[in-house]
Parts: sequence; structure tokens; C-alpha cells
Amino acid sequence: MEKRELIYEGKAKKLYTTDDRDLLIQYFKDDATAFNAKKRGTIEDKGVLNNRMSEIFFGLVEAEGVRTHFVERLSDREMLVKRLEIVPVETVTRNIIAGSLAKRMGLEEGGDLPHPIVEYYYKSDPLDDPMINEDHIDVFKLASAAEVATIRTMVLKVNDVLRRFLDGRGILLVDAKFGELLLAQRQELHRFGQPKVHHERYY
Repeated sequence: MEKRELIYEGKAKKLYTTDDRDLLIQYFKDDATAFNAKKRGTIEDKGVLNNRMSEIFFGLVEAEGVRTHFVERLSDREMLVKRLEIVPVETVTRNIIAGSLAKRMGLEEGGDLPHPIVEYYYKSDPLDDPMINEDHIDVFKLASAAEVATIRTMVLKVNDVLRRFLDGRGILLVDAKFGELLLAQRQELHRFGQPKVHHERYY
């Protein structure tokens, strides 16, 4: 697989085109960020660890029937992935009262929740990924009602799979940003609000 043009660089990853228009190479960086990249640093071999952990987690959820963009790990820092269009809605699934949830609700950290809470955020670094609800998603045509329902179902399933896996290793999954519903590219990319010829859902 030939690595070609750099087409995207985010806080933790870079994406390169390949000689196959439907596949990309994802490179994991050592950069560490907090507060939406307002605080930056470097952790040696963080990218290597993230690449390996991602391969393990993608394998776990795919074994439970959740399709992902993962194809194969190519090296310590690179994996081959399917080229996709990302819905600009990301989620945080919370299992324990902690962090911003504790602050917003005026509660002590560490308390159990009766069931996971799914929060939605508008994926926009310039706006610091503001929290939104299903009405915002609908009014601004970020996703359809059916797609929001699919997002919720998928992230709760992934949360359950990873929570059980980590519990068995003595690790508590407090909360997690699982990512977005992804639409696979076919002949061309289509933005929401425009007709789509065909799409498939991936985590």
C-alpha cells in the first residue's frame, strides 16, 4: 500500500491518501492535548500505544457486530482505514459522576449512574465542540432522526462492550468520547441536507 498525500492533521492523528481511493493511512502522533488543544504537550510513544489499543478495541466491537473503519494495523504508528465522511456530531458516554458532569450538576465525583448518559456535541474545534441536543441536530440538519437513533444505539453498545472488557481487567470506564457515526464514501462524498446515493453506518 503506497502512502501519498497528507490530507488531514488533527490533535492526535494524521491521514494520508493511498493508491486505493477508498482507503487511507492513519498515523498516530505523540501529541497530547487538553481543553480542546489549548494545552499541549508530548508523550513519548503515545502514538504507538494508541495505535495498538485502537486495533484491540476495534476488534472487540467488531466481534459484537459493530462495523468500524479499521482494516489492518500496518506498523507501530499506522493503520489502514476506510475513507469515510464524518457526521459532525460526537458523543460522550458517561458511566460515573465525574469531571464536567459533576461540575454542571453540583455533585460529588465518584457516584454511580443508574444507566449511562449519552451527551451530544457539535464537532467544531473553533467553537470548542459545544454541547447540543437532538433539537439542535435536527434544526441544523447535522443528522436525521434515524441517524441520531443509530448513533445512540451504537455508542451504548460500544460502551457496554468496552466497559465489560475493562471491568475484567480492573479498569473503570468513567466516561469516553467514542466518536461519530460515519458514512462510507462511495462515488463521492455527500453532506447532510443533500441527497445521498448510498451509505453504510460504521463506528
